[in-house]
Amino acid sequence: MSGPGAAFHEEEALGKAYDARLMRRLLRYLRPYRWRVAAAVAVLLAGAALELVGPWLTKVALDRAIPDRDTTLLAGLAVAYLVALALAFLFEYAQTLLTTWIGQRVMYDLRREIFGHLQRLSLPFFDRNPVGRLMTRVTNDVEVLNELFSSGVVTVFGDVFTLLFIVGAMFALDWRLALVTLAVLPLVAGAAFFFRGRIRRAYRDIRVRLARINAFLQERITGITVIQLFGREEETRGRFREINRDHLDAHLRSITYYALFFPVIEVLTAVALALIIAYGGIGILGGTVSVGVVAAFLQYARRFFRPIQDLSEKYNMLQGAMASSERIFSLLDTEPTIREPEDPVPLPVPGRGEIEFRNVWFAYRRRDEDHRDEARGAGERHGPEPARTGADLDARRPGDDEDGDWVLRDVSFRIRPGERVAIVGHTGAGKSTLINLLLRFYEPQRGEILFDGVPIDRVATDELRARIGLVLQDVFLFSRDVAYNIRLGRDDLSEDQVRLAAERVGAGEVIDRLPRGLAEPLGERGATLSVGERQLLSFARALAFDPLVLVLDEATSSVDSELEDRIQHALDTLMRGRTSLAIAHRLSTVQNADRILVFHHGELREEGTHDELLRLDGLYARLHELQFARPAHALATEP
Repeated sequence: MSGPGAAFHEEEALGKAYDARLMRRLLRYLRPYRWRVAAAVAVLLAGAALELVGPWLTKVALDRAIPDRDTTLLAGLAVAYLVALALAFLFEYAQTLLTTWIGQRVMYDLRREIFGHLQRLSLPFFDRNPVGRLMTRVTNDVEVLNELFSSGVVTVFGDVFTLLFIVGAMFALDWRLALVTLAVLPLVAGAAFFFRGRIRRAYRDIRVRLARINAFLQERITGITVIQLFGREEETRGRFREINRDHLDAHLRSITYYALFFPVIEVLTAVALALIIAYGGIGILGGTVSVGVVAAFLQYARRFFRPIQDLSEKYNMLQGAMASSERIFSLLDTEPTIREPEDPVPLPVPGRGEIEFRNVWFAYRRRDEDHRDEARGAGERHGPEPARTGADLDARRPGDDEDGDWVLRDVSFRIRPGERVAIVGHTGAGKSTLINLLLRFYEPQRGEILFDGVPIDRVATDELRARIGLVLQDVFLFSRDVAYNIRLGRDDLSEDQVRLAAERVGAGEVIDRLPRGLAEPLGERGATLSVGERQLLSFARALAFDPLVLVLDEATSSVDSELEDRIQHALDTLMRGRTSLAIAHRLSTVQNADRILVFHHGELREEGTHDELLRLDGLYARLHELQFARPAHALATEP
C-alpha cells in the first residue's frame, strides 16, 4: 500500500526491543493485584521445585531400590512420584487461573483508561489519526499486553527459578557432568541472538500491516455507499488484497523464523543429551558416576531446555509487548490541545447568553507556527471593531499577518442576549469554524472569544458546552433506542420531558409511527430513519438539554420543504428568549433573523437585517440573487 493514504495510516516508528522505562510503567498496572501476583509467583516457585522431584526419585530408584531389591522403597518412590504429579497438576491449574485473571483485569483497566483518555483528547488529534489506528490501540495492542501479563511477566519467574533449581540440582549431583551438560549454552545464546532481530522485525511488520488493515476496513465499510455508487468494488477489493497479502507475508516470515529457531534448540538439546550419555557412560564404566545420576541428568537436561524455549518465546512476546506498549503509552501521553484552565472562572448564573468574538484569527494548519505564542495577546491589545463593509476590507493592504492558511481573519462581532443571528457565506468562508471555536473544539491562534463577558479559555469546557445546544447538518445517532438518543444517558431527563421535547420539534409523529415508540432501537447511525427524521431527533435532543444558546449548523439543509416548515415553526418557539446562532446556506431560512453576518474568505464583510443587506447590494445581495435568480434591487423595492 503506497501513496499519501498509506502514510496517513502508517504506524509510528518503534523503539528498542526492551525498554526498562516502558516495563516499569507496565508493571504499575499490577499494583492493584499485587497479592494475587504474589500468590501466582509462590505457586510458580512451588511448581519449579517440583521439577526436581521426578529425576531425583528416578536416581534413588536406580541406585538404591532396584539394586537392593527393596520393593517397599520402590513402592514409596512410586507413590511419591504420583503425589508430585498430582501437586504439579494443582499448581499448574492454580497458576493458569491466577495469571489469566491478572491478565484479563489489567487488560480491562488499560482499555478503560485508553477509552477515557480518547474522550478527553481534542478534535485536532482525531483529524490526524484514523479511526482504524485507534481501534488497533484499544483492541489488538491491549490484547498483546494481555498475553504479556497472563503468559509472560509472571510466568517468567517460574521458568527462571526452574532453570536455577535444575542447575543447582545438577551441580549437587555431579559438577563435572553439569559442566558438560551446560557446554551447549553458548550455542543456544548464539542462536537466540541470531533470530532475535529477525523475529523482532517480523513482529513490527505484522503490527504495521494489521493497523493498515483495520484503518482500510473502517474507512471502506463506512464509505460503502460511495464505493457501490461509483462501482469501485473491484478496485477496493484489489487494494484490500494487496494489504492483506502484505500482512500474510509478514506472518509467514515470522513463522519461518520460529520454524527454524525451535528445531535449532531441539538439536542443541539432543547434543546435550548425547554429551551426557557419552561422558556419563565413561563415568559409569570407570565407576565415578552411577547409573541413577546419568538417568537423572538426562531428565534434568530435558527439563532444563524446555524453559529456555519458553523464555525465547516469551522474549519474542516481550518484543511485541514493548512495541504495543510504546504505541499505547504514546497515545496516553498525548495531551489535549484544548487545555482546561488551572483556575476556571465560573460563568454567571443565571446566564445571559452573550457571545463576543474579538479580533479572532484561526488556521487549521499554519505555515508558520511561531505566531502561536501571540494567540492570547491580540484580544487584549485591540477592542472590538465596528462592523465593516466589503469595500472597507478590500482597501486593507496585505500585511505580515497574512503568512498563514488563515480560515478566519481578524473577526470581531457581538451577539446580544436573546438575539437571533444568522451567518451566511459561500462554502469555505469560515462559517462552521466559528462554531468549532465557540465550543472550544479548536483554539484561535490570536484574539479571544467571550461568553457572558468571560473569555472561554478561562471557563471549564464542560460548563461552557452545557450552556450551548448544537445541531449539526450531519446528524449522529447511536445504535440505541430513540429515548437514549434524545437524552444521551442523562438520568435526570424523564420520559415525559423527552416526549415533550420531541413533540415541540414535530418529532412526536415520527416516534408514534415506530412500533415501540421511544423504546424503538435504531440501527447504526440511525440507519432505520430517514434523513429528515434523524434531523428531527437531533432537534429534540438539543431541546431536551434546554441550552442557554442554540447553535444551528446547516440544520435544515437536509430536510424537505414540509419538514422545514414544521421545524422552522418549532424553532421560532424554541428561540424565543434564547440566544441563537444559525449557519445557513439557504437564505430562505435566515430572512427572519435579527441580524445576518456575511462572511467571505474568512472575513466578516457585511452585517445587518435581510432588507438592509439587500439594499446594500453587496455580497449578500449577490448570494440572494444567485439562489432566487431575481435582481436584488427589485426585491428590496417590492412593497
